[in-house]
Amino acid sequence: MIETRAIASLETPALLLDPEKLKANVQRMHRRIAALDGVLRPHGKTAKSIDVMNLVSEALGDAGLARSLQSQGITVSTLAEAEYYAAHGYRDIVYAVGIAPNKLARVAALLRQGVKLTVLLDSLAQVQFLMAAGEREQISFGFLVEIDSDGHRAGIAADDPALLLIAEHASESQWVEFRGVLTHAGGSYDCRSVDAIKAMAEQERNAMLHAVAALQKAGFTCEMVSLGSTPTAQYAQSLEGMTEIRAGVYPFHDLVMAGLGVCQVEDIAISVLTSVIGHHSGQLIIDAGWMALSRDRGTAQQAVDQGYGVVCDEQGHVMADVIVSATNQEHGVVRHRHGHDLSAEEYPAGRLLRVLPNHACATAAMFSAYQVIQDHERVQAWPRINGW
Repeated sequence: MIETRAIASLETPALLLDPEKLKANVQRMHRRIAALDGVLRPHGKTAKSIDVMNLVSEALGDAGLARSLQSQGITVSTLAEAEYYAAHGYRDIVYAVGIAPNKLARVAALLRQGVKLTVLLDSLAQVQFLMAAGEREQISFGFLVEIDSDGHRAGIAADDPALLLIAEHASESQWVEFRGVLTHAGGSYDCRSVDAIKAMAEQERNAMLHAVAALQKAGFTCEMVSLGSTPTAQYAQSLEGMTEIRAGVYPFHDLVMAGLGVCQVEDIAISVLTSVIGHHSGQLIIDAGWMALSRDRGTAQQAVDQGYGVVCDEQGHVMADVIVSATNQEHGVVRHRHGHDLSAEEYPAGRLLRVLPNHACATAAMFSAYQVIQDHERVQAWPRINGW
């Protein structure tokens, strides 16, 4: 039996996870994708935990949306995640970060275990070192070409001649397999309205349709046409022509998602438990600095700047207009937006508070375990993995 302990007994800072909020978030997103006749390939990068992924499956079963995540496949952003999830039964994994040659021995090891691990690239140079590694390892590497649908980060334009050159080059070798195209609408995080996110989702889909049409005209088929981000998954109006959509932060949500209108602040399923350790000029000092909360300031460019996180009381109720305004490595400064004093009488040293994160992935990465709330007062520790 997994040991439970009182929340009040935890050493701070600690990462709390509310499983009921997580399950509600999962069910809402999967119903949304099902209504569009789409297939969701969840991203394992935020969870980094088989217990959390099992909870996602449980939530789907409770909602009558039961599907085996192991059989439908997941996305990862590190090979450590791929190895971890493969060890727990996942056999269809997309590694959605551009591939580098020094990682291919680990990729080959997973392929030999029977894992369908698909890698990502956007250049002829990557195809060439993939082919060389395939011959060296005597194994075929499957890949997707990343399409840049919004000018946000990586990939090639849908009409870039390099797309057809990559597919043609791959067709000449037994050591690589072209499987299709993938895009990530990271630009959706910069949108300022729901209508803008909807437009970004359609822009994302249209870029993929354009790429697929060019490939088909040249005689190439796409087994996979993969797009997505949590905002565009939430607000896409059509998934026609797509084989799957990816989303990652949706089980947890965070303040950036709330600022985009993808969720409500009350939907955020993780928080950092912290202790008041001092007072200064009407502000609180807590033992959660940027090592616990991360340096992510994703809400700084949104309509409401949430500093380094929104502060809640020890039960998780949001304290109006109270935020973490500054951080050092192990210290956080908590203030009221309008300068009201936070008194030592109301917030004595040792009082527990919770902080909702700007970016769930970055904050969770600071911890080796979730403290999963079992009731209002007790938690279970669920380990998570980190590293690359």
